[in-house]
Amino acid sequence: MTNVDINKFIGGEVSAADDPEGHLFDLPPWNEREAERLAALEGIALTDDHWDVVRFLRERYRRVGPAKSGRVLVEELDRAFHDRGGSKHLYRLFPNGPVAQGSRIAGLPLPAYTTDPSFGSVE
Repeated sequence: MTNVDINKFIGGEVSAADDPEGHLFDLPPWNEREAERLAALEGIALTDDHWDVVRFLRERYRRVGPAKSGRVLVEELDRAFHDRGGSKHLYRLFPNGPVAQGSRIAGLPLPAYTTDPSFGSVE
């Protein structure tokens, strides 16, 4: 856990989208049990590799907010997971698109153009 100066948080110098504990205020409640439920609806049994992607997506959203588009996010994911096989690895984990399925399981809104097959989704 990182230490956050509570005075900066109260004064608005820390993102209003999260608190010092990393909760994302502008999203519906989410926890690992909810992620498992959402994954089951997607037909996915979460492994450590899935969790790495889900946590990456949540942390990225917490740090910088929503991606401008599905393409931007899929490129970021490809770079972040390049050492594991990049997009091929991500599509093995999330066959209907790492951005679309990953974001839904992470409890995050879908970026614009996410359901376009060329932008990180095969839906």
